[in-house]
Amino acid sequence: MHRKFRKILIFVKTATMKNEAFKDKVVVVTGGAQGIGHCIAQEFEKNGARVYIIDKQEGPHYVGDISRREVLEAFTRHVVSREGHIDILVNNALPIMKGLDECTWDDFQYAMSVGVTAPFYLTKLMAPHFAQGASIVNISSSRDRMSQPQTESYTAAKGGIAALTHALAVSLAGKARVNSISPGWIDTAYTVYEGPDATQQPAGRVGNPLDIAHMVMFLCSEKAGFITGENICIDGGMTRQMIYHGDNGWALG
Repeated sequence: MHRKFRKILIFVKTATMKNEAFKDKVVVVTGGAQGIGHCIAQEFEKNGARVYIIDKQEGPHYVGDISRREVLEAFTRHVVSREGHIDILVNNALPIMKGLDECTWDDFQYAMSVGVTAPFYLTKLMAPHFAQGASIVNISSSRDRMSQPQTESYTAAKGGIAALTHALAVSLAGKARVNSISPGWIDTAYTVYEGPDATQQPAGRVGNPLDIAHMVMFLCSEKAGFITGENICIDGGMTRQMIYHGDNGWALG
């Protein structure tokens, strides 16, 4: 009886410590109104953080198009005027995906503005206000290393932010740690897939937003204090799997 009670006390203490890790931390999430970004914001809020979201979708958050310089500047002033500092920045906003056949000059420029320029400029604006031990997590994609046809705008933006990550990590050495995550197939509706969609992936399932949010939380914690400039691919092992026609049951349709 006594042993069982002691175990419960240990569990409660551990859970409390987890919640305290991000208590009152100031967290900024771009593209946080839905999908992966929304999940990340929710997880930080559950752990006691004060979260600021910017998204072009209407809602109770700060509404704005991060492809515009003046929006990034105004948003930074908005956060700093209320908090005075920033502990965590998550660059998550999604660039458009258009390919070689249909992507115009303006489309490509917009994708780069959202996917690369905005994370760079927002980091630059917020850098003077980063608290000690600050952390930045950039959301890239497994498409930073592999592609489907007609995905050039998205792929270029995701490749750009992955490279930007290690450059910022070096420039911000001693001020903030900077890492990136490259998600694979993440179903934002938490659909549970069966059959080939699931089994083609070495992990045996399709991912969900929590798979990414949990890694963001880890990278922003003291447990990841010796990790910076890294890109972590969370894709159920898909990019590690070699596929050849006629091999291991695979066939080109």
